[in-house]
Amino acid sequence: MNGHEFVTALHEDRRVYGTMIVSHSPEWPAAVQQAGLDFVFIDMEHVALDRSQISWMCRTYSALGLAPIVRIPNPDPYQASMVLDGGAEGVIAPYVESPQEVRSMSGAVKYKPLKGRRLNRILQGDEVMEPELHQFLEGENKDRSLIVNIESVPAVEALDEILAVPGLDAVLIGPHDLSISLGIPLQYDHPRFVGAVDAIIRKARAARVGAGLHAMYPDPLQQEIRWAGLGANLIVHGADILAFRCAMQKDIRMLREALGDRQEKEMARRDHPHF
Repeated sequence: MNGHEFVTALHEDRRVYGTMIVSHSPEWPAAVQQAGLDFVFIDMEHVALDRSQISWMCRTYSALGLAPIVRIPNPDPYQASMVLDGGAEGVIAPYVESPQEVRSMSGAVKYKPLKGRRLNRILQGDEVMEPELHQFLEGENKDRSLIVNIESVPAVEALDEILAVPGLDAVLIGPHDLSISLGIPLQYDHPRFVGAVDAIIRKARAARVGAGLHAMYPDPLQQEIRWAGLGANLIVHGADILAFRCAMQKDIRMLREALGDRQEKEMARRDHPHF
């Protein structure tokens, strides 16, 4: 799936499937390509990847037919422009809480390379673009998607205004931070957490904006299936490092039990990675 197909699907009733990719090994993209994914989620907020690594990953996954979507460290238009220059086909802005932040990000993603005061006047509705400029920018950015993380109570309270900002393609719920903001840390089956996620998905899909949740906690499949039934169409399941850990733990445990070997020291589990 390329960037244009990805952004089109977000506004329709088609689901897109992806996962977080942490590894920048040159052996990894070919393996990821065989996993049945539509896109890859590359994170700069919580993962130690530099600009050249991000660009290498974006160019490679794009060439393999997997849309590379990059989460930048904070909702900064210049950081968005940087990863788009590096080959990203979509940008995720973390911890967005206001329509003003979304509007600024929309300017960076949907109006690139226009910047500065003129862009601000256009975004505020104080100036109208020339038809030739509008056509040029539309063509330049038609394959680029803008997604914002909804992961706090203030963001939920401002959701109607956030969803009304032109250029927004999807919202992605961050379960870890949302549960913290709700005052129920890591309680992903708590009625208040489930109710908040339900409301976000319903509102987003009613506004013809894509919606999803980055499921990085243990055994999320049934919740993911349920939320897809409510209309969630941005499916971001787990991460490569989490899949490795879970599969390896299971296999090594089975081997030890079958061979009668006892593990001297139980490895600490991290069931709730902060992504």
